[in-house]
Amino acid sequence: MDSSDDEGEEYLFKIVIIGDSAVGKSNLLTRYARNEFNLHSKATIGVEFQTQTLEIDGKEVKAQIWDTAGQERFRAVTSAYYRGAFGALVVYDISRRTTFDSIPRWLDELKTHSDTTVARMLVGNKCDLENIRAVSIEEGKSLAESEGMFFMETSALDSTNVNKAFEIVIREIYNSVSRKVLNSDSYKAELSVNRVNLVNDGTDGSKQKQGYSCCSR
Repeated sequence: MDSSDDEGEEYLFKIVIIGDSAVGKSNLLTRYARNEFNLHSKATIGVEFQTQTLEIDGKEVKAQIWDTAGQERFRAVTSAYYRGAFGALVVYDISRRTTFDSIPRWLDELKTHSDTTVARMLVGNKCDLENIRAVSIEEGKSLAESEGMFFMETSALDSTNVNKAFEIVIREIYNSVSRKVLNSDSYKAELSVNRVNLVNDGTDGSKQKQGYSCCSR
């Protein structure tokens, strides 16, 4: 992440996607980044991330979005994956109750391993599977509200709310960071240092205020 003093200001944020295996994390990322969906996608192998650029307030804002690379199958997501994340999408499958029940464990892991305060969104994915729904919208809203998270149901299959979910998190991070940049010269120095870290090893750092929002399908 970076911020300069002129009108060429640029921001770079790291966002992670976490949750149980096969909840649709990789398809959420590819739908957002490339508007693609693979019905027969296999578990991610190796480190994968996509970079998306938004213009906010006339400034270029880049989000480097990381997928767990299949590590969640072995409960071996490392601290390096979380390090420097400004935002996180915590994903469950609305048709599989066990993936919703795992959310507290993922939140604990995020809190334990992240080195910043992270803007978090709870995502109930696969809302196209309404006929076999196992987790109600109200349950998702309630958990998100109790944890101070944003909430949204999505479908990577038909694109429902996918762009909106990512962009709400990105804009929330931008709003928080830009306020701190305006109010603190020392924070600007911190941004510069963290951009070097991100370029070198895929990490960066910041602090982030939490919020809650609910968007229905």
